[in-house]
Amino acid sequence: MDSLSKAAHKFRRITIKKSKRTMPPPGTTPGSLKVSEDALSPKIIVYTFSRNVFIETEIVDFNHLLKLFKDNPSEIHWVDIRGLGDTQLLRNVQTEFGVSALVLEDIIHTHQRPKLEEFEDYLFATSRMICLDKELQLNNEQLSFILTQNILFTFQDNYTDCLEPVRARLREGKGNIRISGTSYVMYSLMDIILDNYFFLLNRFSDELDTLEERLYRRPDKSITFEAQQIKRAFITVRRAAWPERDKINDMLRSNSPLITEHTKVFLKDIYDHSMQIIDLVESYKEITGSLIDLYLSFVSNRTNDVMKVLTIISSVFIPLTFIAGVYGMNFSYTDPETGKTLQRNMPELYHENGYVYTLIVMAVIALLQILFFLRKGWFR
Repeated sequence: MDSLSKAAHKFRRITIKKSKRTMPPPGTTPGSLKVSEDALSPKIIVYTFSRNVFIETEIVDFNHLLKLFKDNPSEIHWVDIRGLGDTQLLRNVQTEFGVSALVLEDIIHTHQRPKLEEFEDYLFATSRMICLDKELQLNNEQLSFILTQNILFTFQDNYTDCLEPVRARLREGKGNIRISGTSYVMYSLMDIILDNYFFLLNRFSDELDTLEERLYRRPDKSITFEAQQIKRAFITVRRAAWPERDKINDMLRSNSPLITEHTKVFLKDIYDHSMQIIDLVESYKEITGSLIDLYLSFVSNRTNDVMKVLTIISSVFIPLTFIAGVYGMNFSYTDPETGKTLQRNMPELYHENGYVYTLIVMAVIALLQILFFLRKGWFR
């Protein structure tokens, strides 16, 4: 298997996983909490930290969570909730922290676009995590944030995500993440999400290069299917990147004390990243469309070449067929009743060398036509 075939095989396994869209029935009361039947049971990990403190705790019930907050009132807490199959947990969050029922409804119904909503005591935001899982399926999951003064809640409906680098930074205490507050942790999570957008775009950019090489070497139908699949992935990223940019812009313009000036300096950086992602997506979408158009052009040119060959063959044989048709009419040279010779009824049919002469004339005509086509460049 050559390098081109290996590259093609490497990317061919990537598929777009259809995300679950839990939609409430029409007419449902706003703020109703109804989880889907296949929702996962929550797994809650709390990361409690400050400059010199780091505690990672797996929570067994909500009272355990409240006790952890009470025992560590001066530390920062990131409550990482994976799985939304427990309505009571969400109601406890609503009761204890005064979270709106509409916010909890948006957390459960994971089809939200990235956005920021400001409330008196907290901020609510959503992002779209787009990343590859171990089976090379493209997952598009919602990550929801509830930001308070010293507590950050994150909610997602799946156990797997792309946030492990942030957890590793917390455990190792690298950079400013332990000392810059909850808004900085929220920024870090948004930053790793956008970094995964870059990773996906770079990966699919390499695939586009591979498709282009295959297109010039051995164009086939599979190229259009793979290009269309990549185009769908770009559309998925684009639908997340545009509102993500608007959300970051809202955070930069927010007057909420929950978003510190220190964090806003870093938010400006990921705002620039979101703009780069949008530009890349638009560029790659155009390249993908160009590849499909180029393949169709190759197919059209190949069809034209075939039609040209058929036209040449037809052009050569049309006069030959005409001659054969004329001499195939078989008008009698003599009248069968009177025996009179009909001088104008194809006397050459009875010439001793008529057959040979006819073949020679036909061959000369065909040769002259081929020479004419060669001079016109039809055989190039």
